[in-house]
Amino acid sequence: MPRSLSTTLLLFAFLSRVVVSHAQQPTMPDMPGMDMGSMHHDQPQAPMNMMMQPANLIEAQLNHLSSGTSIEPTSTPMHMIMSHRAGWMLMLHGTAFVANIQQQASEPQADAETGETQARRGGNKFFSTNWIMPMAMRQVGPGQLTLRAMFSLEPATITDRQYPLLLQQGETAFGKPIIDGQHPHNFFMEVAALYDIRTSEHTLLSFYAAPVGDPAIGPTAYPHRISASENPVAALGHHQQDSTHIAFNVLTAGFTWRSLRIEGSGFHGGEPGEQRWQFQPSPNGLAIDSYSTRITFSPSPNWSGQYSIAHITSPEALYPGEDQQRQTASAMYNRPFGAKDSNGNSSGNWASTLLWGRTRSLSDNAKTNSYLAESLVKFASRNYAWTRIENAGRSNELLISPGSPLPPNFTEEPIGHVQAYTFGYDRDFRVATHLMAAPGAQFTTYTTPEPLRPTYGNHPFGVVMFVRFRLVQ
Repeated sequence: MPRSLSTTLLLFAFLSRVVVSHAQQPTMPDMPGMDMGSMHHDQPQAPMNMMMQPANLIEAQLNHLSSGTSIEPTSTPMHMIMSHRAGWMLMLHGTAFVANIQQQASEPQADAETGETQARRGGNKFFSTNWIMPMAMRQVGPGQLTLRAMFSLEPATITDRQYPLLLQQGETAFGKPIIDGQHPHNFFMEVAALYDIRTSEHTLLSFYAAPVGDPAIGPTAYPHRISASENPVAALGHHQQDSTHIAFNVLTAGFTWRSLRIEGSGFHGGEPGEQRWQFQPSPNGLAIDSYSTRITFSPSPNWSGQYSIAHITSPEALYPGEDQQRQTASAMYNRPFGAKDSNGNSSGNWASTLLWGRTRSLSDNAKTNSYLAESLVKFASRNYAWTRIENAGRSNELLISPGSPLPPNFTEEPIGHVQAYTFGYDRDFRVATHLMAAPGAQFTTYTTPEPLRPTYGNHPFGVVMFVRFRLVQ
């Protein structure tokens, strides 16, 4: 049995064990959402919001269901197992994809000067992307304390430190740039404590501290936002949009007033190293050397938008002297529709994200922009169809043969924009009391800029067949 397959099976056994243990705990009965004004003073240990569907930005912030302190529209559905014990509200979230990916580019043309022809780009692989997030919250003093961790077994379920993904770039494997591949997440994706004080009916003061966590940059990261929840692979613009969602030594403070929120973060800018099982410092240590600011606006339950700007010190291991400025702007829309069940959950849902991200090198002022539009519709209770459309700036790193080191005196420069068009479908089936599985597939076709066509052809493509597993109440 392949090592990645056996490790994935162990992951599912672990998830099943956790599910069973949670199912044996008492669960909270259905009850309306509660705010600070409706709490009884003789119940100081009850969480402020009781984890019901939020009605506004403050209640969504108190739920803390997105990565870091990011926010999706308050109407976004929640997938979790939830119980209540000894004054604590306990939650467990988890998703795992078991996937086989096929990536195919055209036969490359011979170099006009040297006559050499690179190996054909692409490849196939069996792998699993996955994460699991336990969370606990309770009332402590004047505010709500939330403890949250997130773990991934991708260091074991993605062999050779990457899976094939044409025209993707960023980070390293075995000291060489990852080209046409996506790196795994760390085992420790997040270890964080959050404390929120509701100073009035319309104001909230929040604090976030994480030795590993997500600073206030960008929207909810792609593994956790609802519009990307059925897509097993990363966005091409990940490193311009939300690659900081696993950062070291994050401190964030935020203030929310009605539908407006402003946050500031300090964090370590270096991306995690390749040894992804432990708290490994980046090549330039762990110091808080970077900072960011984000403004979030959520005018109604179905809409949320943000703008953020960050100074990031030495994010890439291969370019240790290069600092970056990163900017992102996004708008999210979510609309439940269809009949509701006994718990008030709609049979259908439509979630969409528009996202722009830009990195600017502070050493040579080179800029790389990426644009993303993705949309997911859930219909007839158990069916999902989605699309992701991207226009992502790429650099001349893609001209290096995958698995090769950087050439001597190499200077990274923008080379053009790649378009990617993805369409997919899957369908849910209940396989255990708290576990849903969805077999599915997605297809991606790419359009390459002129400088990349001798290497990739005009329209390389990729196919992913997968089964998605998710924990549910």
